Amino acid sequence: MTSRYNDLRLIGIAWRLDHLRWAESSNLDDVVRSSGACMTASSTAEPPCGDRPMTDAALAELLCAGCPVVDECLELELRTAGEDTFGVWGGLPEEDRRELHFHWRRRGERALDHEEGGSAG
Repeated sequence: MTSRYNDLRLIGIAWRLDHLRWAESSNLDDVVRSSGACMTASSTAEPPCGDRPMTDAALAELLCAGCPVVDECLELELRTAGEDTFGVWGGLPEEDRRELHFHWRRRGERALDHEEGGSAG
């Protein structure tokens, strides 16, 4: 049951990202770098978890909560890293993003497909 729920959740996320499918990767990168919550976090701040280790899921929830560009970040990471994704991006831990990648690709052609081929869309 949990696996089916996770698949449905990931399919929903893939659908949610459709509004970004024709955005150029360079534009997504600019938006994430300029507005991403993780890009403005202070590197000298005390970690909210103290010395306790956090799971990637807990870290993603903490770092990405309220981020205004979480979808753009996730779309960019799926395009650039694909199944080789690592770390925390777009509010999801790497395991979820790896599973999401399959559903995301099934949603159809994206700007990435045209960027690789040399045309912009």
